[in-house]
Amino acid sequence: MTLRLPLRAFPLFAGLLLARHAMADSTPVLSPARTAAEAGLVDIRQLVPDIAEDIKYAGSDNFVGAPVDGYLAPKCLLLKPAAEALARVEHDLQAQHQRLQLFDCYRPARAVKHFVRWAGDLEDQRTKAEHYPNLDKSALLGDYIAPVSGHSRGATVDLTLMQCEPDDTHCKPLDMGTSFDFFGTLANTDSPQATPAQHANRALLRAAMEREGFRNYAMEWWHYTLSIVPAPNVIYDVPVQ
Repeated sequence: MTLRLPLRAFPLFAGLLLARHAMADSTPVLSPARTAAEAGLVDIRQLVPDIAEDIKYAGSDNFVGAPVDGYLAPKCLLLKPAAEALARVEHDLQAQHQRLQLFDCYRPARAVKHFVRWAGDLEDQRTKAEHYPNLDKSALLGDYIAPVSGHSRGATVDLTLMQCEPDDTHCKPLDMGTSFDFFGTLANTDSPQATPAQHANRALLRAAMEREGFRNYAMEWWHYTLSIVPAPNVIYDVPVQ
């Protein structure tokens, strides 16, 4: 007998099936999903229409210095549980006249391949001064740029914290010590190179994210992943559009 499922059941069923297969050999499996809807990805602005976004890889203001493969629009897509948790973080922060600013969310697998190609092109040094001033580009593959990214699982977000005026206007990013996607130890969340004020700002962001179930990646103060991912060993390659 052939099992037939309605389209709306595809993300959950396919994710669980692929996750079981991936867990058997501990390698990520690429989902066959062709669209965000099939993957179960939602636009965060469906939940928070006015959330601040500066989606770096949709433009040229990033370490590659060009729009990245798979980013056809400056949008933040996440699996629904991650999007709902992030919306709660934003809502909670507003009581302190604070807001989030998003740099990246779901990342297509093809974008990660673009990063790896860029890292292998040692002649391209256009963004060194801003993004990796103290490192040789050949050192970026590994801890900083990996062939598989957690972002491709749909439950990781790169972001910062903004402080707003008492009337909730003129929100300004807090000083975190580095820009987004700075490759170096100063970007480590608990870096001893950061000032006390920068540590305090990073702690504010971490506390807000942890309250809703996100955990930080210690090498990057901006990087957070939802602790419980529906299909943790499944990655997606649908475009952001």
